[in-house]
Amino acid sequence: MIIPFSTRRRRRQESVPRQRDDRAPYIHTALAYELLPNDDDAPNGKMGFLEHLDELRSRIIKCCIAVAAGMIGAFFFVDRIVNFVLAPARRALPPGAALIYTQPGEAFGLWVQAALMAGVLLAAPVIMYQVWRFIAPALYAREKKLAIPFVLLTTTGAGGGAAFSHYILFPYVVQFFGTFHSQELLFMPRLEDVIDLYTKLMLGMCVVFQIPTVAFFLARMRLITARFLWRNFRYAILLIFIAAAVLTPSTDPWNQTLFAAPMIGLYVISIGIVWAARPKAPVQS
Repeated sequence: MIIPFSTRRRRRQESVPRQRDDRAPYIHTALAYELLPNDDDAPNGKMGFLEHLDELRSRIIKCCIAVAAGMIGAFFFVDRIVNFVLAPARRALPPGAALIYTQPGEAFGLWVQAALMAGVLLAAPVIMYQVWRFIAPALYAREKKLAIPFVLLTTTGAGGGAAFSHYILFPYVVQFFGTFHSQELLFMPRLEDVIDLYTKLMLGMCVVFQIPTVAFFLARMRLITARFLWRNFRYAILLIFIAAAVLTPSTDPWNQTLFAAPMIGLYVISIGIVWAARPKAPVQS
């Protein structure tokens, strides 16, 4: 019987014992290890709901302690702080007008509220750091290194917003409301109403002045670019003026422009911040 050559070769190969490749398990293990995420660049383990609540409680307590310490320090200078807060309103009042209070504890409440605002501003770095520590477990290792920029930018934004509200926005708003003063209509605002307006404007400007901070972190997360912000500049102006028309206490176009001006300036500053904070492309070898 004639056996084909291919069949004889196959039988010869089958008769030779195969050598076991002991390196295969190690090769597969090495490939699997390369596919695993980098532990240094991964977020921490998941926390339970109760653990999140306990962490939040701890951060809030530390923030309250910092604010209380700031209030205690501010109480030593509370007279100067109250005069500083009311000075823009007094200068903006028309001749013959004055601030009044109609409740026995209203003036004392002003002292407490002024000390509270000063305490919050003094404790702003601690508060922002506690906020960062609360959100840090959900971040990657490369993002956790941005703690110092976060604290610096948010604290600077809060201080800048408070200064803009105190020196520019609040006096102009009080002066505008005082234009209706006449012999028939006496403008004598209550102390509580004035301090409430002061607080709302200051808080609003502190939030608005966080625009560069938000832009910085969105740029670091590769969600926006300077080119994107520049191309959509006209749409941003439209949205800014719509927001100013909603937030302004009057329909006066000058007041709306006064509200919109810092937002436009901060948007332009944010373009430069996003360009400077853009992630560097990896060098290809």
